[in-house]
Amino acid sequence: MSAPVNASSAGAYDFSQRHFKYVQTFMANETGISLADKKKSMVYGRLARCLRRTGMATFDDYFALVEQSKDERVAFINALTTNKTQFFRERHHFELLAHQLIPQWQAAKQKRIRIWSAGCSTGEEPYTIASVLAGHGMLEGQLDVQILATDLDTQVLNTASNGTYSLEVAHTIPKNYLQHGFLKGKGIKQDLFKAKRLLRDVISFKQLNLKGEWPHKHTMDAIFCRNVMIYFERDTQQRLIERFWQQLVPGGVLFIGHSEGIGKMAEKFDNLGHTMYRKRE
Repeated sequence: MSAPVNASSAGAYDFSQRHFKYVQTFMANETGISLADKKKSMVYGRLARCLRRTGMATFDDYFALVEQSKDERVAFINALTTNKTQFFRERHHFELLAHQLIPQWQAAKQKRIRIWSAGCSTGEEPYTIASVLAGHGMLEGQLDVQILATDLDTQVLNTASNGTYSLEVAHTIPKNYLQHGFLKGKGIKQDLFKAKRLLRDVISFKQLNLKGEWPHKHTMDAIFCRNVMIYFERDTQQRLIERFWQQLVPGGVLFIGHSEGIGKMAEKFDNLGHTMYRKRE
């Protein structure tokens, strides 16, 4: 057993290899997330804040609380999930949405569009999707458009549902989409911008564990699950790809992260370019 982690600041806690193994096992079983051994210091730093917040004296006491309290289990998972995102991240995905998928849906006179942003974090991805749809007239008239945006972390979902962001990041949004989808704040909110009601009305934010049950009532025309599977073991990744394939309509498109792949499921998809795959009909 390795020696405990000892922080130099006041209020340090003993964090042994046994404690870290508990965290690794818990996260793998509950969420599918694999925490590498090199993440031990990061895990300690994040969970030490949880101990201070709850007034627990030791990690053993805190883990007992996690086992007993549903709310603390959520807080525990929130503390250990990584949320890094931005508007129009991996822009080629949204170019395909704008210049291939939307024209196809329009040509087919498709009346219902369902898109899933899986691992939506603080909301930049679903708002990007919605702004592209708005910029091409897909949120007007009688079209039934819904974007499901899910994440494991309840804290980031609160930020996402509000739809308000620092004006410093607005430059990442192309001007035409910025005009269609967002409003600049005024007065004390002049340093902020907010997604218009037009965008917010078509997005449903929900907490979801990708490893658990998916209570979706509809199949999806497109699924965005980007830079999420990199945290999972290979077997879990493959199972997720299989489930995404099942969740897509024939001809539906799966978008994944730049360092992710679809493995043996490649035979059931057509490759549309870097990290974009169409379900074979």
